Amino acid sequence: MPGLITSLLRVLRERRGTDMRFLCRHLLSERGEASQTVLAQEIINTYRAMDSAQRLGFFEMLCREFSPDGVAIHRAVIEYERSPGTCSLAALSTAVEPPRQELIRRINTAPGGTKTLVALREHLLELCKNGANFDALDADLKHLFRSWFNRGFLRLERISWQTSALILEKLIRYESVHEINGWPDLRRRLEADRRCFAFFHPALTDEPIIFVEVALSNGLTGDLEPLLDVKAPVLAPENADTAIFYSINNCLQGLRNIPFGNFLIKQVVAELAAEFPNIKTYSTLSPLPHFSRTLRDKQNEQGFTPARLSRLLADYARDLTAAAGRRDPAEALFHLLEQPLSHRDTLAAPLRRLALAYLTKARRDGRVYDPVTAFHLSNGARLERINAFGNLRPYGLTASFGVTANYRYVPSELEENHEKFVRDGQIRVSAGLFQENKMVAAAWQATREHPQPDRRR
Repeated sequence: MPGLITSLLRVLRERRGTDMRFLCRHLLSERGEASQTVLAQEIINTYRAMDSAQRLGFFEMLCREFSPDGVAIHRAVIEYERSPGTCSLAALSTAVEPPRQELIRRINTAPGGTKTLVALREHLLELCKNGANFDALDADLKHLFRSWFNRGFLRLERISWQTSALILEKLIRYESVHEINGWPDLRRRLEADRRCFAFFHPALTDEPIIFVEVALSNGLTGDLEPLLDVKAPVLAPENADTAIFYSINNCLQGLRNIPFGNFLIKQVVAELAAEFPNIKTYSTLSPLPHFSRTLRDKQNEQGFTPARLSRLLADYARDLTAAAGRRDPAEALFHLLEQPLSHRDTLAAPLRRLALAYLTKARRDGRVYDPVTAFHLSNGARLERINAFGNLRPYGLTASFGVTANYRYVPSELEENHEKFVRDGQIRVSAGLFQENKMVAAAWQATREHPQPDRRR
């Protein structure tokens, strides 16, 4: 066996260069486990040395030369139709599976294989963002990743100030919702009235896959600042009655659209319930990342058309136009939004209504526009509250004029809410939002000929 591997290595060194086609075909043809591992490691080493242009060529080769054989699929279909059964179905399944999938599985057997493949998908997505089309290869990677990163393989860990500095540094780097400004900021987020949990995978031992930050508090809040204030007093955890999930972060771009968050939140709720039986409310304090952009987009027929915007603002037209010195309410709104903090009293109510419309009615390609909303609603949460000027940090004002939202996780409702949302698109809102939601729905659907009356007159 050692002699065989030495001979194989010699052939590889002679042929290696940039000839990934040779390496990949050779890996698929090998039957011995040891030789497969050697070939897989050689592919990994070669890939890691590639620049962007070489990766592009490699991906094109994988899509072109490692796709299913159309003739074999046709024959398998005919055989299955002629004689349906276990054997013919297995043959059809084998025929339709791209050889790329088996190639990826074998690459994964080498040390560092999983890490390299996750990085490979990140590179792939970057190229797709720039116009390349590798949908078939991406579909294969997602199919395999959903199995390899199944919840059963993930390990939940609480992150504390005693966690290794390597992982703590990665939390600072991966935090994408509310930037962590150095070690004092991180330390405050790990105090007694805070919790941070992360999923880890056995093949990526020092790499958090996803993590969530939680604040323990008295009552629900829509104001972000007390949760992020480094100098905020530390609440005794036994006095808390509410857990607020205020930041959830997917860490690895190569695992984008691989679902982890729903499992993470549900398990963290279970962990907190066991540790703090006094906590009765589980909620989020969430951003509206595309609210500002969507509100200004007049071209999306599933969004804030001028007619819809006019109807939604009808109740507030008098105050808006008076404060802005403009005749048109929508024009007045956008004028005041140039300096929102100077017009908080005038803007608060219309912003809450518009945000409710954005979260519950605005669509893009038929789907809920806001990705945070879609995530929490698909997990079974309900839209609990909308908070004007809940995030006054520059990025919050830019993305959403400072608006935040609370989504509440009520265990007895989760299954029903999830089913209604994923099946019919129904969105559960709290009792406090029920009447306002009816007004928004009427204004959103009304025709130009039947505008909503000004209820303040």
